[in-house]
Amino acid sequence: MNIQTPVRLSGAEESLVAQLESVGAKDAAERLRVIGLPTRRVESYHYTDLKTLLGQIPPLAEVANDSSAPVIDIPGAYRIVIANGVVQSTSTAPTGVIVGKAAGSVLTTRDDVIVRLNAALVSESLNLELAGSVDPVIHIDRRMEGAAAHVQSGAKIAIAPGAKATVIETISGSDAAHMGNAGSYVSVGDGAEVTHIVVDLSARQATHFATVEYRIGAEANLKSVVINAGAHLARANVFADFVGETTHGDFFGLNVVDTDEHRDITIDITHAVPNTTSAELYKQIARGRGKAVFQGKINVAVDAQKTDAKMMTQGLLLSDEAEILTKPELEIFADDVVCGHGATCGDLDETSLFYLMSRGISRADAETMLIRAFLAEITEAVEDEYVSEALSGVVERWLKKGA
Repeated sequence: MNIQTPVRLSGAEESLVAQLESVGAKDAAERLRVIGLPTRRVESYHYTDLKTLLGQIPPLAEVANDSSAPVIDIPGAYRIVIANGVVQSTSTAPTGVIVGKAAGSVLTTRDDVIVRLNAALVSESLNLELAGSVDPVIHIDRRMEGAAAHVQSGAKIAIAPGAKATVIETISGSDAAHMGNAGSYVSVGDGAEVTHIVVDLSARQATHFATVEYRIGAEANLKSVVINAGAHLARANVFADFVGETTHGDFFGLNVVDTDEHRDITIDITHAVPNTTSAELYKQIARGRGKAVFQGKINVAVDAQKTDAKMMTQGLLLSDEAEILTKPELEIFADDVVCGHGATCGDLDETSLFYLMSRGISRADAETMLIRAFLAEITEAVEDEYVSEALSGVVERWLKKGA
């Protein structure tokens, strides 16, 4: 008989177990008590050892009484606020947009501690239906407000067949040591064209986790962008399932880290049916003693013939003490596919710096210009002009912080 012995719990693990028990999630509490938070021994968390990295867990969030100013303002966007996990009342929705609420989490069952915590602790989620093409950008503004709190939230976004929409989710809030866990489930209908963006801009002293699940139908086109630029400890999980043929997905992501920050983007993309294509481009830039992590896995099922999937990750190191860790991976069970991955990492090109400086540009300005050029593929991936400008603004704030 195989009997699992409970691990020795850290203070963070004990707090999480107590919080799970307080909401009646006894199974989740017992599982965490037995296996604990993931360490380097867990392959998917090899570079992000939560048992070591997680310190004090703040209390579960209460109702938010105050609201900070939006960290990103997109002209003409329809904004939906989720404050401390609670969907706030909204103005009249645009044509084709149906806003509602659903009980509990929106994420599917996965063997992942972030997903399990979200599933156990989310009490209500946003239920957003986009029927037909939606003209204004939809902005889901997730807030962690007030004193330091453990905030869980969820959003289910259903895009109807043939629809066209741009949805941006931002995470921000008060300047406190919050711990956030945001779940998003995005179903892309047949023939739909969708751009979905998630940007972490929470307080630097915060910890934030995000999970995005995509289910992509036939003849659809998805563009996904994930940016970690806020919490000192951040991890974003991206899971995508191609379930309809003749579908394409573009996946972009960016980690920007400084001082002792640790930010991680981990993707797991599954091509389950024939004739689908995807392109993945993830960039990381690190200075100070920051650590940026990218883990990418593409799965090609045995029936997914004619799959074309290409993954690239690029890193830029701006200091000797910074770290960029990358692990691309392919798991292919079909034989008629075109798949590949690549990775590069280095510092700023001295030849390019010399060229710019020889024309009277200071070294600092020349470095900034090269950094902007390196990141432009991510910030300019979005077609909407105002959203692209907002993402460029995120990069500019990061650059000024290190000036």
